[in-house]
Parts: sequence; structure tokens; C-alpha cells
Amino acid sequence: MTRSVLAAFIVVLVAACGSAPPTPTPVAQLPVQPVSPTLRALFADYWQESLALHPLQATFVGDRRYNDQLPNLFGAEYRQAEHAFNVKWLARIRAVDVSTLNSEDQLSAEIFRRNLDRELEGERFPDYLLPINQFNNIANTMVQLGSGTGEQPFKTVQDYENWLKRASRVPVLFNQAVANMREGVVKGVVQPTVLIKKAVAQLNAITVNAPEQSLFWKPIDAFPEDFSEADKRRLTGSYYRVIDEQLLPAYAQLRDYLRDEYLPKTRDSVGLDQLPNGAAWYDYRVKTITTTDLTPAQIHELGLSEVARIQKSMKQVMEQLRFNGELNVFFDYANTDARFAFDSEAELLKYYGALYSRVQTGIPRLFAVEPQAKFEIRPVEAFRAQAQAAGSYQRPSEDGSRPGIFYVNTYDLPSRKTWSAESLFLHEAIPGHHFQIAIQQELPELPAFRRFGRFTAFSEGWGLYAESLGKDLGVYTDPWQYFGRLQAELFRAVRLVVDTGLHSMGWTRQQVIAYMMANAGESETQAIAETERYIAIPGQALAYKIGELKILELRAKAQKTLGGRFDIRDFHTQVLKDGAVPLDVLETKIDRWIETSRAR
Repeated sequence: MTRSVLAAFIVVLVAACGSAPPTPTPVAQLPVQPVSPTLRALFADYWQESLALHPLQATFVGDRRYNDQLPNLFGAEYRQAEHAFNVKWLARIRAVDVSTLNSEDQLSAEIFRRNLDRELEGERFPDYLLPINQFNNIANTMVQLGSGTGEQPFKTVQDYENWLKRASRVPVLFNQAVANMREGVVKGVVQPTVLIKKAVAQLNAITVNAPEQSLFWKPIDAFPEDFSEADKRRLTGSYYRVIDEQLLPAYAQLRDYLRDEYLPKTRDSVGLDQLPNGAAWYDYRVKTITTTDLTPAQIHELGLSEVARIQKSMKQVMEQLRFNGELNVFFDYANTDARFAFDSEAELLKYYGALYSRVQTGIPRLFAVEPQAKFEIRPVEAFRAQAQAAGSYQRPSEDGSRPGIFYVNTYDLPSRKTWSAESLFLHEAIPGHHFQIAIQQELPELPAFRRFGRFTAFSEGWGLYAESLGKDLGVYTDPWQYFGRLQAELFRAVRLVVDTGLHSMGWTRQQVIAYMMANAGESETQAIAETERYIAIPGQALAYKIGELKILELRAKAQKTLGGRFDIRDFHTQVLKDGAVPLDVLETKIDRWIETSRAR
């Protein structure tokens, strides 16, 4: 897609219009409690030390001080440094007398301690032996950064120099990844074959014959106009050498190792529980990601129950559409009828762009606050599109120089349906991830580790909950779009079944694909991509439905208790005003708000 065409589909988030109900106010106007000076200093020191230890994280949040750095993330020395860092700060927070703090500071201290405890507990599981998969790996991350499409800025000469220094460290990182995978082969900790085949294909797309053909050359083709000719010549030469002598050979060597040496040693099994200590490893991931004590077996049963409930609602939509036949026949019709297909990538992106004004009009009815940050709609880059989900969100930078990004996957265009667009937009953009993440980032008194932190069950639960608000926001106005909303919810319920099936019950890849196609109406393309995502990141897919169900439970409790005094705008403010929190913390917080509201 050309730069001019892409620019046509950029969506800018601005304040809603309308006089009644009131326009949502900026996040910065929310009332805040004063922060303990001792705690403020502790968290500030922690954050600065954390950014120095994790320079990629600094880049992702828009702090440019470490944009030239790339430590050996997979090396033993780095892991030891992270361990010492976590031990040090856990001791620091344990020395604080939390009984003297106000409620907000106590919450921050509790989350801080939980995070460190979680990191230390996870050290017994050797994630470092599995550094590469098709869904989330450092090789793809470096391409996104170095191509100028990600968080690494290319606006000044210093920006270009920073990337040259960072890029020169890529071979060290890749060599360490290979060393770790060789160690994993010896210890029996290896990736499933299907994931590495996809990773090899991605690396093939990145590994080209000449620097000018590389994605890393894009910043050279897009020099800012204010660069001098001397700087352009010098940087062009430097980039050519780094790409030709370091980056392309490093990618080729990594690709060759995966293809020729590692792939024959990978495993046919796909579950995490098939690795040494894998059952405990999966239990840890489930507990960490859901922030609950639910077991895989309990989550599996919950998923089966939710699948049955949502399918019942879908049959009611079928009756409304006067569709005769079984549910799987209805799914097949929805996935194959030409009227639900987009004619082009441009049409798909235009469709999503038009959703913005429709949804934004309804925002004041449901929300009293909204973020100031902007967001854009972009297609997923071609080199990683085949392995990516239908949509994803990337947070804006703290300084406002980079907007949030709603990535729309246009790969296999016939599989991207018009009836799925509205629910996907609500989830990834507004009032879903963009609202939740940008509001959290803009909370003025929240410590940085919370403003940029994440609890997946909260964040993804909010995204799925946001999909349920569609009718109040002026979408889902025809039965097919509402079917799309139910299909999206069913899709997340199915995840509870198949993720636990994969990693604790011996389900095969093909069994999961077949279950998703039969029970959630997924196309084969989407079912394959999603199944391999669950294999690559065990437990992550559980977060959506677990989080959504908790938010819906708390909303129902508030409505029942408060009756006519219940205010949906106030409820949403209460959920969002402290950023992402563990689900038990969210429940305590909402219960406290309910009691306070009832006493008024």
C-alpha cells in the first residue's frame, strides 16, 4: 500500500460532540489522592532503573534515551541481572510500612509486590530456551523497529545513528538465541515443529539478497526533508554496510539454523505440558495471566458452558434471519457468501475508518472520561501477516509523538468478513484497547510501572467487554453484525476450551482447528493462525473471557444493588480510573464503590 493511500485511512481520536449527555472529560481531570513522597521516590527510582535494564521497553513507551542499546536478552548474565533487580526491589517494597499509606498507594504497593513475586516465581521455567516462535519473536520485533513502522523513531540524524548502534547488536542476540536453542535440544525443551516451519517462512521473507531490497532500508528511502546531503550520503553508506555485513547475514544464519539443525529436533507434540515440568509451567501461566486461582480443568468446563450459552443466542439470530438449517451450515454460509467479502484492502480499511464517527457519536452516553491520545488504522505488515490475528493494538508513546495503532490484518482478504468488522473495531480501538490503554497511560498520578504495565485478563477482558456495548454505541444495527458480535464472543469462549485442551488435556493441533471451525464458525485460515498462536503463547487466550465475565459480573452486581442510582458512565470510570489491575483487586474496588454509592 502506498504512503498516500495509507494516510487516507488514518483515524484521529478527538473529543466527542454533543451536549447531552455531557462530553467525556480528559483523563487528567480525574480526582487523585496525594502520593506518599517515600513511595513516589521508590517507584520513580525503580522505573528509571527498569528502563536502563530494559532498553526496548523504554523505546516502546517513547523514552528515547536508550534507543541505541540492545542487551543480550537471552544470555545468562542478563538473566542474573534481572534476578538481582527483582530481588532488590522486592526487598525495598517489603520494607515499606503499607499501613501508613492511603488506599491508592496501598494498591500500588500491592501490585508492585505481586509483579516482582510473579517474576521470581517464573524463573524456574526456562522460557529462554524457547526464544523463537512464529507469533512473537525478537527477529520480527527488530524488523518492525528497524523498518520505521514501529516504536523506533527515524526523525533526526541522532535517531538514525541510534538505530545503527542498536542494529549492530542483533548478531550477538541471534547467536545467543541459537546457543539457547541448542541447550534446549539437549534438555528436551524445544518448540513444536509447526511453529518453527512458520518462523522459517517469516525469516525467508526478511532475508533478501541486497540491502536496498531489505525492510531495514525503508528509513533510507524516507529521509526527513531537513537532512543535509552530507548526512544522507554518510547514513546511506553506514546503513548499507550494517545491513549487508551484519543484519542480513545474522537473519540468514538464524534462518539456516532453524531450518537445517533445529527443525529436525523439534517435537510433534504441541502442548506445554509435554515439556519437562510442563504441567506446572502451564499452571503458572494460567494463574499469572488470568490473575485467578482457577485450574485448567475448571476453565475448560467454563468454556464448554459459555460455548453452549452463546450458540443458543446465535440460533435466535438465525431465526430472526429466517435461516433454516444447523448452526454449522449457518457458519459456512456466513464464511462463504460473497456479499460478506471486501473487494480490496482499500475497501476494508475505508470500512473501518467509517466506523470511527459512528462509534464516537455514542461514546458520551456510556463514558464520562476518554483519552486524549490519537490512534491510526494500519494494515499488518506483509512479512508477519500470515501468522497474526485479525486485529491488534499498539499503545501510543508517552510523549504523544507516536499515536496508538489499530492493526488490521488484510492477509487472505476473502476470510475477512464485513460482519466481523464492528466487534473487532470496538475491541481493538474504541472503547476497547485504545480507551483502556491510553487512559491508563494518561493517569497523572499513577506510577509509571502501572501506567505502562499490564494485566492481560483485565486488558483483554475489557476489550471483549467493549464488544458487548455495540448496540448502545449505535452499531450492531442489523442481525448480521450482531451475529458477528456473538461469533467474536463465541470465539473467545472456544479459546477457554482449546487452550486448556492443548496444554493440559492432550489435544492435537488438528483437533483444535476442527473444534474451532465446527463450534465457532472460523474459516480454516483463521482457525489455523489462532491455533498456532495458542500453541506459541500458552494461556494468553484465556484472559479474554475470564476478564470479560468478571466485568460483567461486577456490572450486574452494581445494577442489582444500586437500582435506579446505577450510572453506567460512573461504573466505566471506576473500572478504568486506576489502570489495569488483577481481577480480585478490581472486584474489591468495585464492591467498595457500590457500598459508597449506596450510602449516599
